[in-house]
Amino acid sequence: MLTTRKLGRQGLEVSELGLGCMGMSQWYGATDDRESVATVHRALELGYTLFDTAEAYGPHDNEVLLGRALAGRREQALIATKFGFPMKLKDGTTAEADSRPEHIVEVVEASLKRLGTDYIDVLYQHRVDPKVPIEDVVGTMADLVRQGKVRYLGLCEAGEKTIRRAHAVHPLSVVQSEFSVWERNLEDGVLPLLRELGIGLVGFCPLGRGFLTGGVQRAEDYPDDDFRHHDPRLQGVNYDQNMAIAAKIREVAERHGLTPAQLAIAWALHQGDDIVPIPGTKRRTYLEENTRSATVALGVDTLAEIDDAVRADLVAGPRYNERMMAYIDR
Repeated sequence: MLTTRKLGRQGLEVSELGLGCMGMSQWYGATDDRESVATVHRALELGYTLFDTAEAYGPHDNEVLLGRALAGRREQALIATKFGFPMKLKDGTTAEADSRPEHIVEVVEASLKRLGTDYIDVLYQHRVDPKVPIEDVVGTMADLVRQGKVRYLGLCEAGEKTIRRAHAVHPLSVVQSEFSVWERNLEDGVLPLLRELGIGLVGFCPLGRGFLTGGVQRAEDYPDDDFRHHDPRLQGVNYDQNMAIAAKIREVAERHGLTPAQLAIAWALHQGDDIVPIPGTKRRTYLEENTRSATVALGVDTLAEIDDAVRADLVAGPRYNERMMAYIDR
């Protein structure tokens, strides 16, 4: 059974691993709602309490799926969802990032209905919207806390200045950003600030979108509707250079009797008790494999070996294409 960690100073306590639910509904190959629901149920049995979704996932389908999976079990779970992501709609049009106060209220009401609940445990702004002052965004989110529709607040992929300004309006409990042994852009600025302010970190993609498992293909081998088809780190010569990193992770993992996924997640867990990784999966087998990472103890020498194998200067390519990198607030 997983233990718990406290995130922030507002009382948020969650399982040491959370479950990223996005892949159950989009981006990573064929979906299987029955297996996804079974995966959520198995996660509850293993002690998971934090389940991460967003209006953009599907779009909308993932919140519906998670709501159905948690029906009758709502009190066992902490639901985190998000608003304001630039997303492709089902009619083929694209909605830009939108954090206007009136839109936030509309999205939260719709998310509550899709999730089948009357409150959201953690509400995130999914991407910083440069058109709307963060004070107005967090002020609206704080109103939702006072109304009892939301319990805790967070931001995603926010930079230091934005975090400071937001936290001054209403205390943030968490910031969610990509964080893994090969994506460590938070370490020099954002993570020290979170610790200064008493804000927890929820790290998504602790497996580098599967790359650290060593089992991903070249970008061109995936269909166009698979996220990995557009991942710069899987394209051309970047793929070859990065596969050498994955091979080093696999070598270290094998020496410790672990899978590469378990080693990567264990590394993230060892970076501080104020960090909760949320590896995503839609299958019970991978969930159970990932969960065993929480029992892994890595010594100082092993952590140093991992750090040396995955130095930032060895990683080839940006983590998103140019359009999506523009939404990262640094």
